[in-house]
Amino acid sequence: MRCELGQDVGYSIRFENRVSETTRIKFLTDGLLLREALVDPLLSRYSVVMVDEAHERSLSSDILLGLLKKIRKKRPELRIIVSSATIQAEEILRFFANDDIQNESEGQDSLASIGKIISLEGRMYPVDILYLEEPSENYLETALRTVVDIHKNEAEGDILLFLTGRDEIERALDMIAEEAANLEGKLPTLQPLPLYAGLPTEQQMYVFEPAAENTRKVICSTNIAEASVTVDGIVYIVDCGFVKLRAYNPLTGIETLTAVPISKASATQRAGRAGRTRSGKCFRLYTEESFQELDDNLPPEIQRSNLAPLILQMKALGIDNIARFDFLTPPPAELIVRGLELLYSLGALDDYARLMKPLGIQMAELSVEPMMAKVLLSASSFGCLSEILSIAAMTSLQSSVWFDHDDQKKVMETARRKFAAEEGDHLTLLNAYQAFVTKGKKESKWCRDHYLNYKSMTRAVSIRNQLRAYLERFGVNVQESLSAPDIRRAGGIDIAEKILRCLTTGYFAHAARMQADGSFKTVNGTVLWAHPSSIMFVSDLMLSFCP
Repeated sequence: MRCELGQDVGYSIRFENRVSETTRIKFLTDGLLLREALVDPLLSRYSVVMVDEAHERSLSSDILLGLLKKIRKKRPELRIIVSSATIQAEEILRFFANDDIQNESEGQDSLASIGKIISLEGRMYPVDILYLEEPSENYLETALRTVVDIHKNEAEGDILLFLTGRDEIERALDMIAEEAANLEGKLPTLQPLPLYAGLPTEQQMYVFEPAAENTRKVICSTNIAEASVTVDGIVYIVDCGFVKLRAYNPLTGIETLTAVPISKASATQRAGRAGRTRSGKCFRLYTEESFQELDDNLPPEIQRSNLAPLILQMKALGIDNIARFDFLTPPPAELIVRGLELLYSLGALDDYARLMKPLGIQMAELSVEPMMAKVLLSASSFGCLSEILSIAAMTSLQSSVWFDHDDQKKVMETARRKFAAEEGDHLTLLNAYQAFVTKGKKESKWCRDHYLNYKSMTRAVSIRNQLRAYLERFGVNVQESLSAPDIRRAGGIDIAEKILRCLTTGYFAHAARMQADGSFKTVNGTVLWAHPSSIMFVSDLMLSFCP
């Protein structure tokens, strides 16, 4: 609309708000709109609410649809638009209409009276779908061969390779770069580029820039490129057929990322990334029989996630009977029970599963997960509120604070160890934060020298200020302590022990004891290993020096 950002058009995301009193159109996340409903249950500020990418079936969007259905009964004039590329439109319309349908015979008439289904057909060039004749034993190697074959035998046009995660993408980039160096003849240059959620913004932008003359881009991406972003110039798709899904085990309380086969809807979305500018091709690294066996859609987040944050928010919205809430897809009972148990153990709910005042309400209002919210609200009693604010800000960042350079891993690790605290990653992050605000806040070169992401660190400062403002609004006395840059010298073990005790008030359910072999065993007997990026990671070499 050619206006200044934050005037007629603005946006709100977690810990960042760019709107004003004159804003007419506002972009915001579904989770933030739910938070707004805490203070404005009928969303009276809005005349139109549009829920985009509804097919992704995120936790927040599913609850938002249920909430909008309740609001619509009180505000029939509210316009609700649900949009997506692959959504089953009639199912959504029936969800909003099912209270008004008395019997099956009048169903279609009732649906028509509730709303309309509008199909906007974009111009698409034909896309040829090609399958493997035999299943692949290693789809990463098959993907590399396919990319090289496309480059050698197909006309100009960029390639989009779908993989499951960062590790696979980095391996693919190395393999493609190595292959590109060995290309012979007058073939164009291959330019491999990564695209995934944790990638720094400036690196993400490279994929949108047109390829240089006589160069073919090969974008290695997670499913973020399925619908969230569109890259011009893509003509060839290579689809590995897998995606990493986050799944929560209510018995162990552990969330895992597991590679699973994609759905037919996702496969269709991926193929549709080609054919935007001219005819394209999609190379599926699985057989046609395997495609026919895929599920139509992947299970929604609400059926495979930790529901404690969601239940806390619903309770704060006044939805006490979670089981009777009108979900688009009901969650499993064991996930609800586990979420209620966790919130009860944190002191957010009473014996009757009602929100405790003021603790439960304050935990719901803080923009962090329930366990960290409990830690923040307990910190003043432990005398370490300033330090916990910094830790909460650092752990709330979506991307890593450390730059990761494959060719400089030893140098990077040495730089990171300067901030290391034997008490663990939380205190290590605190050391990095305090060193940044003391030495590196005004000089980005200091961050580069210490392999710290300047933008991430600056954002951590902003998040900390907002969390501090929340606590001040709750009446918490936020007195900043003058801690030294290194927590090990800021009062010795006393302050470190206070921080660890405070963290335990929220994360006691994650307690585990370190074993002789470097593993960790939880109270229910589950064996865990520290990630290599953790200060607590023990390598085989380190174990060989242990007595």
